[in-house]
Amino acid sequence: MKSKILILFFLISIKSLGQKQVEVFFDFNKDFPNAASILEINEWISKNKDVEITKLQGFCDSIDTKNYNIKLSERRIENVQILLDKSGLKFSKELHKVAFGKEFKQSKIQAENRKVIIFYNEATILPIESELTKRIKSSKVGEYIALPNIYFFNNSARIVPKSEPTLYDLRCAMEENPKLKIEIQGHICCQTFGDPANTSTARARAIYNYLLRNKINKNRMTFKGFGTTKPIHPIPEKNAQQEDENRRVEILILQN
Repeated sequence: MKSKILILFFLISIKSLGQKQVEVFFDFNKDFPNAASILEINEWISKNKDVEITKLQGFCDSIDTKNYNIKLSERRIENVQILLDKSGLKFSKELHKVAFGKEFKQSKIQAENRKVIIFYNEATILPIESELTKRIKSSKVGEYIALPNIYFFNNSARIVPKSEPTLYDLRCAMEENPKLKIEIQGHICCQTFGDPANTSTARARAIYNYLLRNKINKNRMTFKGFGTTKPIHPIPEKNAQQEDENRRVEILILQN
């Protein structure tokens, strides 16, 4: 019966005023969590290494005097704090600890009253905004922005996988700025065979299709290829660096 009770009410987590909570239970007149609770709290700790403990509340059953129960509740709080501290969890600088004797709404099931409630905040992980995303956000209409580290397989419009971070940054900028409209412009380098405009257009279209697949509205973007007509450096280039700088994809800000 006792084990069934523990299964039913142990580790109830709720959101309250931006916080969550977890409960740890004790056997009668004991100040260290019972065996079942130790197993459960260790599992919880393993999944919540980044939380911040903000408050600890200790409780007792209705047996014995108020003063005795407050002292027992305090010891329960201290032992839970030691357990959490040894596990490497962080505590708020304003950690609040409250021990109750009998002056709380008690459950008719005494085992439910012998507990410590741990209140905690989950870590808020803020995305790190890339330099490209920042630049796009602050750009003006008519500004050209080269997309760094965009690579294609030789003589094709197939995007090399290592280009993914830049594509993701561009996608984030489009998602976070719903008014942003762009023209994707493709350029190639060198003296090449065939129609360079076709290759540069296909590469610009590949970026366009990536954004389209990721639910960016087609009305917010166009694409165009310029072949070798707008090089940064004269063609033929003097070195590989000049070739790389000529072989590029840029975006033209149409609206922001």
